[in-house]
Amino acid sequence: MIRSRERREQLLEALRAGEADVEELAARFGVSASTVRRDLQRLSRDNAVRRTYGGAILANHHPETTLGERFSVNNAAKRAIAKAAAALVADGDTLILDAGSTVVAFAERLRGRKLTIVTNNLAVLPLLADEASIEIIALGGALRATSMGTVGPLAVEAMRRLTADRVFMSADGVVAGRGLCEASLEQVALKSLMMAQARETVVLADATKIGRANCSAWAPLPAQWTLVTDADEQWDKISELERYGARVVTAGGNR
Repeated sequence: MIRSRERREQLLEALRAGEADVEELAARFGVSASTVRRDLQRLSRDNAVRRTYGGAILANHHPETTLGERFSVNNAAKRAIAKAAAALVADGDTLILDAGSTVVAFAERLRGRKLTIVTNNLAVLPLLADEASIEIIALGGALRATSMGTVGPLAVEAMRRLTADRVFMSADGVVAGRGLCEASLEQVALKSLMMAQARETVVLADATKIGRANCSAWAPLPAQWTLVTDADEQWDKISELERYGARVVTAGGNR
């Protein structure tokens, strides 16, 4: 039997890999859920993890960065993902664009196209406002200054009245079997509705987001969805996502 200290070390590794659910962790380590809860409580007292409903996340996860800060990170990867994602768009489509810096890079690729765009991403508006062939529907609501996106009841109510061919999503993390990781329940409520209102879900995520579970709020993904990423060397994580319904498109081409 694994010693308690060794098991707690393995629990930390599992949390780093994106596993966060008590029942799943119990099954993995062959112990009871109450044993896992005691281990997590001990790790919480040691300030190694922060408890969440039904599980835990690492206590030292990176704080949420602003949109401006995100623009300066992984720019080449985001541009490559944006280019690959733009190839999935057909003229005449109605698109939903989520908040996020990679989605902004994607929006830049839509200039000159004939589209209808529904978005809560305020950074997209000045990029496409002068495009005569693009109709823009901006979702109102409360502003999240970190992401320059709107959330809340007003955004949700407007989104309920609209449908789309495709939604292009961002995320703080993408984890197989759990979905999109975000900082707040308001974000995941709107993201979940966006995915429900679109015929196809496309997630734009660079390699640093794959398997990352640094936040406590989750938006489950539909049974079938598309991931556009530059994580072409993370075969184990990509294969796991494919087992959970992902069609993976890499920045270098289709897998």
